[in-house]
Amino acid sequence: MSKTILIGSPNSGKSLLFNKLTGLNQKVANFPGITVNISSGKSLANPAQVLMDFPGVYSLHAISGEETISVDAFYAGLKDPEVSCVVCVVDATRLEKGLIFALQVINACAEQKKPVVIAANMIDVLDGHGMSMDIDGLAGALKVPVVAISARSGVGLADLQALIANHRDTPSAFVSDIIATDDSVVHRQAQKLAANFGPKGDLLINSQTRLDRFFLHSWFGGVSFLFIMYLLFQSIFTWAAPAMDAVEAALQFAASVILPLLPSGAVSDFVADALFGGIGAFLVFVPQIFILTLVVGMLEDSGYLARAAVICHKPLRVFGLTGKSFIPMLSSVACAIPGIYAARTVDSPRKRWLTYLAIPLMPCSARLPVYSLLIAAFIPASAAFGGLVGWQGLAMVGIYLFGILCGLLVTAVVSRTNAALQTDLPFVLEMPPYRLPSWKPLLRNAWNRSKHFVTKAGKVIFMVTVVIWVLGYFPNQGASLGDSWLGYLGKMIEPLFAPFGLDWKYGVAILSSFLAREVFVGTLGTLFGIEGGEENIISLAEHIQNSGLPIGAGFALLVFFSIALQCVSTLAVLRRETGSWRLPAQLFVSYSIFAYAAAWLTFILVQSIAA
Repeated sequence: MSKTILIGSPNSGKSLLFNKLTGLNQKVANFPGITVNISSGKSLANPAQVLMDFPGVYSLHAISGEETISVDAFYAGLKDPEVSCVVCVVDATRLEKGLIFALQVINACAEQKKPVVIAANMIDVLDGHGMSMDIDGLAGALKVPVVAISARSGVGLADLQALIANHRDTPSAFVSDIIATDDSVVHRQAQKLAANFGPKGDLLINSQTRLDRFFLHSWFGGVSFLFIMYLLFQSIFTWAAPAMDAVEAALQFAASVILPLLPSGAVSDFVADALFGGIGAFLVFVPQIFILTLVVGMLEDSGYLARAAVICHKPLRVFGLTGKSFIPMLSSVACAIPGIYAARTVDSPRKRWLTYLAIPLMPCSARLPVYSLLIAAFIPASAAFGGLVGWQGLAMVGIYLFGILCGLLVTAVVSRTNAALQTDLPFVLEMPPYRLPSWKPLLRNAWNRSKHFVTKAGKVIFMVTVVIWVLGYFPNQGASLGDSWLGYLGKMIEPLFAPFGLDWKYGVAILSSFLAREVFVGTLGTLFGIEGGEENIISLAEHIQNSGLPIGAGFALLVFFSIALQCVSTLAVLRRETGSWRLPAQLFVSYSIFAYAAAWLTFILVQSIAA
């Protein structure tokens, strides 16, 4: 079995090409630093050929941690006898930049006698603007094959696959005689090649500049950023509402069909309380995970996130961070784990360490079911400001901004109390071109993220709900939840959460959620399911409303979950990235204390206002 390396600069379309050639679902986005691991897959055209997708880099002279991974693996791959070909993907609309990197790749491959193919991607963009490039002339100058492709539309992919297959057994083929060891020489060569064979005219640059005048404007840019962020969070409720209603209706219909078929007793009670009440309550919120991932992916793929990073750089500097910290922080809105990996793109080790401090406080998708549940229970689903915005959407924006603000305040305090963290590297960030999102990979990625969230969290929720149900059902077969084993245990810990206005059931749900935040919803669903007895299955938000929970307790829970670090996976990834348990342990303890104190203060403040 032979291997082919796919390498290229960020935003060159390399990962989209990898997906098209292999049929895999590697994440695709239009922002530097999205691919953080090396992926591999068999070619659809030739299963004997394995394609390896490396993280995008600007140069073979590594600067960031992510680039080091890719460059080291690339040089190791060149020494692998199974690697028979290297495909270097360049952006045809930015040919000079792509050729600087391509010349470095050609030189490195020449030293190891590895064949190289240059894939000039995004040829469809040139065609759409009436522009062209001299493919044959460039190939002749480089003395390596150059093929014009469009990973988005599929143009030229058959020619590329044929080149890879035909030269699998000729490892000495296509070695260029362009050898340059000096970077300045490489830059001059790339500039000359782009001028001679690249597209003529600056139509694409002018188009990007016009849009940047608006999105990077000192006033309009900030207003548009806030508006886009509001649309992001409002869409979580508005777009997901029909799907959530459909899931809830399907669960209620399934319960009405299945439960009468089961014999009365423990089996029927388990299915109703643990499965429909616990796991079912969690599944209702999965459409919101899908919408959140889809909208963030749209911002990534359009090229807007790089502009958002530039807009955020100046305010983030106040808190000791850099504009490059914005992307890991926003990635953490979906999940903290890819956010931690994305922090590799932060050049300064000090700023990267500060970014690690902020990431666990970002409002990740695991918090979303908890936020949605509590907001649905305490915030009316009515409109404000003449029907322009919804109160629930505003509440979601508020709790998200609260978590982000907490993260910024933590980094500001730490950076100002540690003089070693106040130095920084210059902020340099490439502006990728504006592009229409590629909907198929976006929808597939949102689906895969939602499916992964369900399968990953579902296993934990199932195990926890089974334990909770057994403890809450016995020894009295659910006759009295307070007299069950769980009731006795819950009342032992009730004084710990009484300052928030919470009873023992919420205390049990909070403790179980330290395995994973979303377990809180499943645990409460199981507890209310047992307590409901013969009641019809209703939404968990209605159960909370009927339980008489004080409004101050609801807000205290929102604050607690926005701060507490309740994710074992996040701690494990932080340990792997930092090489020690010191930082994860410090964050777990300090954020737990911070969350408890902030929740108590919130309860006191809200109750005093409500009174």
